[in-house]
Amino acid sequence: MMEEVAEIGKQQKNLVFAVNGQRFELSDSDVHLSTTLLEFLRSQTPFKSVKLGCGEGGCGACVVLLSKYDPVLDKVEDFTVSSCLTLLCSVNGCSITTAEGIGNSKDGFHPIQKRFAGFHASQCGFCTPGMCVSLFSALVNAEKKTNRPEPRPGFSKLTVSEAEKAISGNLCRCTGYRPIADVCKSFATDVDMEDLGFNSFWRKGETDQEKLSKLPLYNPNNNNARSRFPEFLNNKNKTGANLMSCQGHHWYSPASLEQLQRLLMQDQHGANYNGQTSVKIIVGNTGMGYYKELERYDKYIDLKYIPQLSIIRKDQTGVEIGAAVTISKAIEALKEENVVGFQFHQESKTVSGKIAAHMEKIASTFVRNSGSVGGNLMMAQRKNFPSDIATILLPVGTLMNIMTGQKLEKLSLEDFLERPPLDYRSVLLSIKIPCWESRQDISSENDTTNKLLFETYRAAPRPLGNALPYLNAAFLAEVCTDSEGVRLNKCQLAFGVYGTKRPIRAKKVEEFLIGKCLSVDVLYEATKLLGTIVTPEEGTSHPAYRKSLAIGFLFQFLSPLIYSPAEISGICVNSIMLKDSKIEPNCDQSGEIQLPTLLTSGKQVIQSSKEYHPVGEPITKAGATLQASGEAVYVDDIPSPRNCLHGAFIYSTEPLARVKGIKFKPNSSTVGVTALMTAKDIPGENLGSKSIFGEEPLYADEIAQCAGDRIAFVVADTQRNADLAANLAVVDYDKENLKPPILSVEEAVERCSFFELPPSLYPVQLGDFSKGMTAADHQIMSAQVQLGSQYYFYMETQTALAVPDEDNCMVVYSSNQFPEFAQDTIAKCLGVPGHNVRVISRRLGGGFGGKAIKAIPVATACAVAAHKLQRPVRIYMNRKTDMIMAGGRHPMKITYSVGFKSNGKITALKVDVLIDAGIYQDLSLVISSQILGTLKKYDWGALFFDVKVCKTNLPSRSAMRGPGDLQGSFIAEAIIEHVASALSVEVDSVRNINLHTYNTLNFFFQSSAGEPLEYTLPIIWDKLANSSRFYQRMEMLKEFNRCNIWWKRGISRVPIVHEVALRPAPGKVSILRDGSIVVEVGGIEIGQGLWTKVQQMTAYTLSLVKCGGAEELYEKVRVVQADTLSLIQGGLTAGSTTSQNNCEAVRLCCNVLVERLNSLKEKLLEQMESVEWETLIFQAYLNSVNLSATSYFVPDVSSTHYLNYGVAVEVNLVTGETTTLQTDILYDCGQSINPAVDLGQIEGGYVQGIGFFMLEEYPTNSDGLIIANGTWTYKIPTVDTIPKQFNVEILNNGHHKKRLLSSKGKFIIISSGEPPLLLAVSVHCATRAAIKEAKRQLLSWSGRQNESDSTFQLEVPAIMPVVKEHCGLHCVESFLQWTMARK
Repeated sequence: MMEEVAEIGKQQKNLVFAVNGQRFELSDSDVHLSTTLLEFLRSQTPFKSVKLGCGEGGCGACVVLLSKYDPVLDKVEDFTVSSCLTLLCSVNGCSITTAEGIGNSKDGFHPIQKRFAGFHASQCGFCTPGMCVSLFSALVNAEKKTNRPEPRPGFSKLTVSEAEKAISGNLCRCTGYRPIADVCKSFATDVDMEDLGFNSFWRKGETDQEKLSKLPLYNPNNNNARSRFPEFLNNKNKTGANLMSCQGHHWYSPASLEQLQRLLMQDQHGANYNGQTSVKIIVGNTGMGYYKELERYDKYIDLKYIPQLSIIRKDQTGVEIGAAVTISKAIEALKEENVVGFQFHQESKTVSGKIAAHMEKIASTFVRNSGSVGGNLMMAQRKNFPSDIATILLPVGTLMNIMTGQKLEKLSLEDFLERPPLDYRSVLLSIKIPCWESRQDISSENDTTNKLLFETYRAAPRPLGNALPYLNAAFLAEVCTDSEGVRLNKCQLAFGVYGTKRPIRAKKVEEFLIGKCLSVDVLYEATKLLGTIVTPEEGTSHPAYRKSLAIGFLFQFLSPLIYSPAEISGICVNSIMLKDSKIEPNCDQSGEIQLPTLLTSGKQVIQSSKEYHPVGEPITKAGATLQASGEAVYVDDIPSPRNCLHGAFIYSTEPLARVKGIKFKPNSSTVGVTALMTAKDIPGENLGSKSIFGEEPLYADEIAQCAGDRIAFVVADTQRNADLAANLAVVDYDKENLKPPILSVEEAVERCSFFELPPSLYPVQLGDFSKGMTAADHQIMSAQVQLGSQYYFYMETQTALAVPDEDNCMVVYSSNQFPEFAQDTIAKCLGVPGHNVRVISRRLGGGFGGKAIKAIPVATACAVAAHKLQRPVRIYMNRKTDMIMAGGRHPMKITYSVGFKSNGKITALKVDVLIDAGIYQDLSLVISSQILGTLKKYDWGALFFDVKVCKTNLPSRSAMRGPGDLQGSFIAEAIIEHVASALSVEVDSVRNINLHTYNTLNFFFQSSAGEPLEYTLPIIWDKLANSSRFYQRMEMLKEFNRCNIWWKRGISRVPIVHEVALRPAPGKVSILRDGSIVVEVGGIEIGQGLWTKVQQMTAYTLSLVKCGGAEELYEKVRVVQADTLSLIQGGLTAGSTTSQNNCEAVRLCCNVLVERLNSLKEKLLEQMESVEWETLIFQAYLNSVNLSATSYFVPDVSSTHYLNYGVAVEVNLVTGETTTLQTDILYDCGQSINPAVDLGQIEGGYVQGIGFFMLEEYPTNSDGLIIANGTWTYKIPTVDTIPKQFNVEILNNGHHKKRLLSSKGKFIIISSGEPPLLLAVSVHCATRAAIKEAKRQLLSWSGRQNESDSTFQLEVPAIMPVVKEHCGLHCVESFLQWTMARK
């Protein structure tokens, strides 16, 4: 036996593969068998475009194109995979293409990358390379489809729908996806050029031919075919790698079942293995993304090279799919209609097609490309994985072929799932989906033919997948018609992922239905019976919702069969619905909502100006193509210095506990660990971060104050080893003599645990509240709403690199929004002067406030470790740790009392707010004033405001995009909605009557109100109503809701009044000898286009020299990274005003230089007719003119701006799913420095707001420890959850005189990142309007149509279970009862 295994190991010993055409050959000793492709690419190659976003296959940041030769088909296959899940040893003989391989600055950029830049589709840029690879793969594979006609020149064979779906698994937190979708669609053969949004290639009014001529030309023959799969790899991967690492671990790639049996038999007899965890059987390794396996296995067995496991066989009996067949290939096989030698029955085609369609919603394309069907089912069997595949294959009689040792078994899928977990020696060989066909019932007098029906269902937060469902189901039935109606002769109902260990068949319901003629009464009894069977286990989230889904799906399946038996013909009966109960919405008479693709179109209207060239022009974001090619350098892309170590935090899992000690799990391997840093190792102060309000320790000294509190920092030779060691750490806690932790604002109030607000930050009361309440006709007293938290979900997690320098100095590279305070904190922690610490921040992969205060302890921990060990130390936090320690947005509890007139005019409002700040102050003390600032957008008559900032034993909350503003916007709209409900009037009329006049605006905002002409809100409020056809759409929605039972729509528009607070900012502009210009600013490029705007402002202001070539200085300007020793007092990059502050600082610098150069120019013009820019600068150097200027801008004004917005949503009453049909944003921004950049900020901020209001749950366990700690459990918006019609208009109405560049040079730019975030409250309000219609309908079914149920609080986020609960968890049963009563 050992000899036979040794023989297997004698096969190919080296690992040979290519990356971007370069050959790599690794021997056994060069690689650890558990190394992922991502780890190798980032640590051993120069290709840094592959990013670690989640480590779960859930974000797409690490996507690469894998090209593999298929010796059977004699062709190269190209497909995307998640490099964070793909094991390096599995790519033997393969070629890897990253974003750099698609195109780069040296060899030329690909049209994909150019179009990403030109369509303004890259902001922070961290996700962009993965997006480009996903789209590139779609283009490559589309060209292989020989059954499609040749596309128009310049286009691909992709369809619009396929193009949009190409990036459906990729996450982006910045852009809002609309411009990314436009990039994808621009390659589609059937695209309407008018449908493509704003870009830098063409202008409105140009013909399609002109537009196409200006697009970067796409030629499918230039898709890097040679480098994609170089010659030296041809025929190299007929067998996989067989390696033995220096640690004695083995990688086997058996080529037959016999070899596999021998390998497994060896483990049965061998003594080298300890249970099941010592052997890992893999195909795609995608299960690691869900189970977060950190163990190192003794033996890896790759099944991909066993022919019997990769078969796809079709015949008259059905479809057999090998266990190693990927989900993507299974989908292709099931969709394939033409099979040589026989013809499938139509029924089987339907079953196969619907199984395939459902599989396309599992995970994402790049996960399906490597994850296998067998692996998915084995995880369901062994580990109770919430599998869609298991559920949809259950009712169709799927058979499983299993090998255990020499024994072969054939089981039904049901028996397979019900067995005890199989050990690793049992291998699934294949599955068999039987062929289904209608049977003729010759025993019937009418010789009837049974009709086969099959449907699958899933309810998930994302329509296109990449999200686990709350429940999935699949139903198969054989029906026939007779004189009584439709009769069920066969019925198989499967349900899964609802809180049970495995999918089940609802056999009692099946038995009840079989043989019965369907009627409303029968269906009602079936739903009642099903409710007793689908019972989620204790601890399952939203159990009642999941049960209601099961009932809703059964109703959706069977209700079409009840209405008219005569109309049932063929297979597709889904168009026949129970009378008055269509599950699918009726079409609008206007044809307004016809959505064949994910995102039909969007209209972007901007007003650009050349008056201050290049200021005011929609210039492409600086560095966008570098971001698209992956060449833009982020902190973790900086090559590790020699002897660099890596760190990982050990955090508390208890909310308040004494830390007695830290050790590692017994018998665990802490390979590569160098040191464990605690508070005792800090040479100076135990200081992790500081703000103007207080300080936070770096490590818990004796007592951990909250779950997620930093306890220690483990340092190891690699990031993987550091993370593994931190995961193996066991903390010894002691809670004796400690008070119970405070885990809610209510407990904080009981125990008087508050942070004191400085008087300067306490909100000023406005008006006489008592007088206002006395004047009211109606009052609402002590109503309450609660708001939860939100995680930043920057694509780049917290990261830093600390490098010791000479003379006790430290250089720290930090992904940081507040380098100035980081420098100060590190210096104090190290016990050195500030000038010994240099903090450098070039660009961030997203921040949203989470990298202001929260990034400081990350950089400080690296600096302390580097100082002690005198070696460079870096960290790239894993997503789980980042989410647990982040804190996020401030949760709060709001109590309000409001008085109002019968016409809806509010006369007085009192708001009491309890803010959960967590354990340390951070920036929490400013939140109260921010809430009040946004709350003042309406004229409340009198406003009384009380706030308490609660200190709790939870991670300290920090500023997150629109801190306080977002909550204030919601509070205002919740009150307006409540008043409208109390009066039973249209909420829009209540909003309208409470809009400010200029006088009330001046009363509420005082000095910030500006001049009367600047108050444009009433004008654009009416303009929006006209441009969006608001009132017409309201009437159409009423008609839609009247005609549709199971779909309801709502519409809402809201105003925003946003007060801008400017901050001081430094700037430095230097002109080099060759005329090029280098600029330093204190602000950090986070994706908001700061560098681009600074370049524009620099180019414009220096052009005032008015010499030859001065008009085109933009390309000569370079903005360099922030350096705390080069430019001090950089301040905080936040609040959407950093561009404004920094541009003003740069303008002041340039004014100084212009004055110096003009003096010299006048002298030169006495000697020559004209002066060119380069000549002027050369002469300046000769004449010792100082060509460097610094400034420090100190603002003296505040500015207020206004926005408003309308939205329409649609709600599915069966599932609670909401769809945003149309968004119209009207944005008054005065003079924009770069409207293209601002447009991206508007859309991105708005979509992030949708996440807060509709999708993103950030829950904790009973100890306050975050449990939504990855992409599996935390769902940000994706391309399939943004508005179907996304319209944005940016106004420059000319009234904002103070915001325009005048002869005096004063320029004030509006903020564009945060206010649009607040507008997303309208999605929530529109959803509430749709729910109100559903409630009204529900009341009518119970005979209470004259009653009102419109006063309710819709929770945030309004996720599917929440919406469904408000619409009625038992709405199906109520409808059936109502229908029966009407007989």
